[in-house]
Amino acid sequence: MKIAISSTGKDLESEVDARFGRCPYFLIAEIENKELKNAKAIENTAATQMGGAGITAAEIVANEKVNAVITVNMGPRAFSVFEQFEIKIYQGQGKIKDVVQEFIDGKLAQITDSTGTRHMGLK
Repeated sequence: MKIAISSTGKDLESEVDARFGRCPYFLIAEIENKELKNAKAIENTAATQMGGAGITAAEIVANEKVNAVITVNMGPRAFSVFEQFEIKIYQGQGKIKDVVQEFIDGKLAQITDSTGTRHMGLK
C-alpha cells in the first residue's frame, strides 16, 4: 500500500501540513505487512500556482499510484479528484512518522467530504 502525506518538509520528522494543495512537499510512504518500508519526498509543484492548486496537487499524488492520502484539510476540487480515482482520504496531524503509525494502527478518521473551502489563488 502506498500513502501520500501533505508535508512541511522532506522527511518523516516533518509535520503534516494543514494545507493539501499548497503544502511544499508530499511524502510518499510504502507500507507492507503493517510496517513502513520506504518513504520519499516529492515537491508539490502546484503550491505556487495562481489557481487550481488543489486539482493539480491531487493529480500529482494520484500519478504516484497511492491508495490513500493523509492531510488535515482537503478542498472540494481536490476531494473530487480523489473520489474519481477511488483514493481514500484520512485526517491526521502532528509528526509524519507518528501519523503513519496511527494510519497503520487504524486510528485515523476517514474524510468523507471536503473539509476546506475552495480558494482562488495565492494569498
